[in-house]
Amino acid sequence: MRPRRVLLVLLGLAAVVLAAFFAALAAGEVAAGPRAIFDALRGQPDDMAATVVAQLRLPRAMAAFGCGGLLALSGALMQVLLRNPLADPYVLGISGGAAVGALSALLLGLATPWVDGAALAGALLSMFAVFGIARGSGSWTQTRLLLTGVVVASGCGALVSLLLALSPDRALRGMLFWLMGDAGAADRPWLVLGVLILGVLASLPMARELNLLARGERHARALGVDTRRVATIVFLLASLLTAAAVTAVGAVGFVGLVVPHLLRLVLGNDQRLLLPASALGGGGLLLIADTAARTVVAPLQLPVGVLTALIGVPLFLWLLSRHPR
Repeated sequence: MRPRRVLLVLLGLAAVVLAAFFAALAAGEVAAGPRAIFDALRGQPDDMAATVVAQLRLPRAMAAFGCGGLLALSGALMQVLLRNPLADPYVLGISGGAAVGALSALLLGLATPWVDGAALAGALLSMFAVFGIARGSGSWTQTRLLLTGVVVASGCGALVSLLLALSPDRALRGMLFWLMGDAGAADRPWLVLGVLILGVLASLPMARELNLLARGERHARALGVDTRRVATIVFLLASLLTAAAVTAVGAVGFVGLVVPHLLRLVLGNDQRLLLPASALGGGGLLLIADTAARTVVAPLQLPVGVLTALIGVPLFLWLLSRHPR
């Protein structure tokens, strides 16, 4: 792909993200102009609009961007690992494990930090269960890993249904909102952005090996790639990124599936470009969806996972119709 076109695509993504970020800070029941936004970013809010931006909208926008980037980056890694264009961050049961942990904490009436901790613990337990079962006696394949993840995800889905059936009415709404995604619940947006930056920095050094792995395991091994080591690192990294995103925002679908697909059509399959572009595009998509979720039917708020599904389903069907192979 020509360098000039790559530069234009990346600059276009950056421009979309900046515009979406400004819209997220400006839109709402209390309108915020450029001056209020600037005062909030400086850390010197001197009126109600700037205070709303600094205390409510800015942390939420940062969390939405960070989690969208984590999901898209994880989806791009999963699609290379499994060499399956339908792979997404939730295919290996990570989201299901996090949901079981979080809903269990909500059912017990625990505070938000405990809910986040329980979600992270559930995601990690699910990750190690999938990897341990798929590895078995020491060898695993993409098909075995995928099937194990699907089975674990189904089991977690059954546990989620059981927890919802046992929950009292007063806790049910919060549990359903968590399941469908809620960026407003993220209380540590700087941590989410930090994990995203570390994820991009950790994945880029493996870009060359991932390019070879995408062509086939035998081809990569013939060119000197330790495919077992690379696959293990990619699985663990993608799972940790998904666990961080799900813990912060909840289960948000289609970002990790659609964004890498769309960018691959534009940029090609070079992971040196696709991985950072996926992080940028996924963050922008979830930022736009979250802004719409809290403004379209204001003062009511929609779960952001509903908006991403409404965007992702027709977009993915359009991609399939244009590229049937």
